[in-house]
Amino acid sequence: MTTTESSPPVIEARGLTKSFGDVQALSDLSLSVNAGQVVGLLGPNGAGKTTAIKMMTTLTTLDEGSAAVSGFDVTTRPNEVRQLIGLAGQSAAVDEKLTARENLELFGRLYKIPRHERRRRVEDLIEQFDMAEFADRPAGTYSGGERRRLDVVAALIANPLALFLDEPTTGLDPRSRADLWDAISMLAAQGTAIVLTTQYLEEADRLADDILIIDHGKVVASGTPETLKRQLNRDVLEVRVATEDDVATVLSVIGEIDGVAADVAGRRVGIPVGDGASRSLELLRAIQDGGVAITDFQLRRPTLDDVFLVLTGSLAVDTEEGAA
Repeated sequence: MTTTESSPPVIEARGLTKSFGDVQALSDLSLSVNAGQVVGLLGPNGAGKTTAIKMMTTLTTLDEGSAAVSGFDVTTRPNEVRQLIGLAGQSAAVDEKLTARENLELFGRLYKIPRHERRRRVEDLIEQFDMAEFADRPAGTYSGGERRRLDVVAALIANPLALFLDEPTTGLDPRSRADLWDAISMLAAQGTAIVLTTQYLEEADRLADDILIIDHGKVVASGTPETLKRQLNRDVLEVRVATEDDVATVLSVIGEIDGVAADVAGRRVGIPVGDGASRSLELLRAIQDGGVAITDFQLRRPTLDDVFLVLTGSLAVDTEEGAA
């Protein structure tokens, strides 16, 4: 969805800062999200992404800074903020003894939605998100994909202006993840302002209009996915080899190069190259001279994985921080 520049942001945060004892979980984070926009928060384990979500949704107090939803300050007007937002956190908030339909009815009552409107909204969501097959089974019997879909749909019961999704597809199989990606894209197209944290860089690349990369509680880069990739100003030579031992040999042959990413199990090494083809040929010859059998190679443009590695010094991880 396209918004006009004159439209005020639905979600706005300035200078968010939070410490837990001697540990600074977040320092001076700022963002704004317009209607129909998805902003992604990326960062390694413990970076502070979940803390940022909790601060913007009234669940954690702010040490410094400010945050507002549709103009309502999270500190001084928390009740109004809670009526305007939906939140799907890392832990499912649904009652396992209730069916999906009953859980959605319960959330509708908590939001004080009138009975006739609430029932219509529940039925619309069940149909919209293809939940009819399991809507009348207890949530405790659901697969991971069904459970996660219910958790996200519950956050939508009040048709929120702003939606906060903290690792919404963690643990889902590829098909369920793709279905949820489509749902998130649809919500944005309908005008919902969305903040998304994710451990999947492909997910951020597909869904986010803008990305903030956080490391040790601080924003180290921000921009559109394409802008972040272009800022690396280099290509990547990706080399596949025959054995896992060959990966170690490749790393020994090429020496110290900043931003090299080695995937031992995948028998793959990604090598940043600043001057494209000529440097790639030099490296390929050196690797072959080192006795390594190259099974495949390609010279490609950077991905968000490459950006993430360069900026944080680590590969993307498959677990998210707890309180931080």
